[in-house]
Amino acid sequence: MAMNQMPAAERVHISFFGKRNAGKSSIINAVTGQNLAIVSDVKGTTTDPVYKTMELLPLGPVMLIDTPGIDDEGELGNLRIQKTLQVLNKTDIAILIIDSTAGLSATEETLISRFQKKNIPFLLVYNKIDLNRILPGNPSLSHTPGSAPPPDIPSVYVSAKDGTNIRELKERIAALAPKEDKQKPLVSDLLKPLDLVLLVIPIDKAAPKGRLILPQQQTIRDILSCGATALTVRDTEFPQTLSGLLEKGFSPRLVITDSQVFPFVAKHTPEHIMLTSFSILFARYKGNLEALAEGASALDSLKKGDRVLISEGCTHHRQCNDIGSVKLPKWIQEYVGEELSFSFTSGTEFPQDLSPYKMVVHCGGCMLNEREMKYRISCAKDQGTPITNYGTLIAQIKGILQRSLKPFSKIQ
Repeated sequence: MAMNQMPAAERVHISFFGKRNAGKSSIINAVTGQNLAIVSDVKGTTTDPVYKTMELLPLGPVMLIDTPGIDDEGELGNLRIQKTLQVLNKTDIAILIIDSTAGLSATEETLISRFQKKNIPFLLVYNKIDLNRILPGNPSLSHTPGSAPPPDIPSVYVSAKDGTNIRELKERIAALAPKEDKQKPLVSDLLKPLDLVLLVIPIDKAAPKGRLILPQQQTIRDILSCGATALTVRDTEFPQTLSGLLEKGFSPRLVITDSQVFPFVAKHTPEHIMLTSFSILFARYKGNLEALAEGASALDSLKKGDRVLISEGCTHHRQCNDIGSVKLPKWIQEYVGEELSFSFTSGTEFPQDLSPYKMVVHCGGCMLNEREMKYRISCAKDQGTPITNYGTLIAQIKGILQRSLKPFSKIQ
C-alpha cells in the first residue's frame, strides 16, 4: 500500500500542544517543510484541532494534529481546551511547544503530567531561541520560577523562524515512534497459502457508491498478503455461491461477513466452516476482543428503562434503516423484551462519564487508531460499564457468538 493511501487510523498520530502563540503552527510548518498550518501573531488562530495526513521522513506516514492553545480563555476557550484534551486519547507522540522567552509554566507542567499518566511518549520543544539564544543550561532559562525542565524530561531547543535545530527535532520525534509490529495481522495469522476465504458484503442503500468500506479493503489486503484467496459475494448470492463451491470440492477455510447479515450468513454456513465478522476481526485487531465478548453478556441484565449508549467512531449521513441508530436498538429491545432508552454519539464525542449507561455498544472502530479504541474500552472498564461492539453484540443476540469466536482459540 502506498504511504499516501495508508488509512488514517493506521498512521502514527503526532499531536502538537502548547499555549497560544507558542509557535505550534510554525513548528509544524518547519518540521514538514510545508505551509500546512495557518500562522498568525493573533492569539487563538487555531480554534479546533486540525488534522493533516502526510509522509514525514524518517518516520513515514503520519497524522499531524495541530491543537488550540491550552491557555485559551472564556466559555468558548474552555470548550476549545476540552477539544484539545480529547486529542490526547488518540495521540501516539505528544509534542509540547514552549515559548522559550517565557519558560515552562504550571499549565504546561499539568499537561506533562497528563502525558505521563496516559503513557504517551512526549518531547518538550523550546521555540523562539532566536529571540534570546537560549541553549540548554543557559541561566537565562531560569528567569521564570520553575521554567527549566527537569533533567529527565526530553527537550530540544529550536527556532521555527530561522530553522535552528529543526532537523534534530524531526529525528527526536522519529525516535519516539511506537515500537509496535507494523505487520500485525488482521486475519492472515488464521490462514495458510491457497486457503479460500469468502467475504459477504451487502450492497444496499448504506453501501458507498463505487467502493468498498475500509474494513473490507483492509481485510482483503491482509488475506492476499499471506497468499490466500479472497472471494467476495453479496449476501443475496451467498447461499448459491457457497453451495456451488462445496459441490466442486472448494471448501472455504473461513467466512467473514458484515455484521448486519450475520444471522442469515450463519444459517447458510455449515458448522465445519469457520465463521466470523469484520467487526469481530477489528475488535481483536485494535481493541480487546475478550472484554468486548464479555460485555455482550450484559444484554441479559438489562431492565426496562435502562440507558444504552451506541457510539460510532466516524461521522456519516445516517440512512433510513441505519444499523447503529435503527437496527441495533430494535434488535436489542426485541432481545430484552423491554422498552429501553438509547443515546448516540459519533466521531470524537465519546462521554468521559459513562455512569448513566448500563451498557455501551461501539462500532468496529475502523476509523479510530488503536490508542483511542483502547482508551474508550478502558473508560468503560474503569467505570464498571460493560462495553461491546456491533458484530459481537449481534452474534450474542442471534445465539452465534461462541461460534464466531472459534477462530480465535485464546478467547475460548
